[in-house]
Amino acid sequence: MLIPLLAFTMHKYYISLCEVEYIEEKQSIQIITGLFIDDLELALSKLNNTKINIATNKEPSNIDEYFKEYLSNNLKLTINSKKVEFNYIGREYDDNLVRFYLEVTNVKKLESIEITNTCLLKYFEDQQNIIKLKVKNYHKTFYLDNNNTKGVLNFQK
Repeated sequence: MLIPLLAFTMHKYYISLCEVEYIEEKQSIQIITGLFIDDLELALSKLNNTKINIATNKEPSNIDEYFKEYLSNNLKLTINSKKVEFNYIGREYDDNLVRFYLEVTNVKKLESIEITNTCLLKYFEDQQNIIKLKVKNYHKTFYLDNNNTKGVLNFQK
């Protein structure tokens, strides 16, 4: 009897993880970001005033267009003081997550990077977006939320 009651008191965590890596030999920044499917469904449904199902047989055939637009509006990158657009490579579903694969090409030298991530912040007060950045042997983690939506790193001395 106690176990069913505990299920109602458990708090749902609102979190996303965005891994960003600079691959110098490819002159690219590769990004993998993961969001919970149910949270993203809610956001896309509210934005588009229609019920959007993800990873089901009711998923719209143009779901990648919804994803690209949402990510473009909520994941912003500034490289070497210049705003850049990422290429949407694709996505995959993994249980209750959707992972997006993105890339910024022609980054000959990385002097600074600014990442703004507002994914799901509008819909979940407790949403936290974690950014894990890897540049060569340097690792940095940013914890972003409604009070702080941006992480910045400068590599110039």
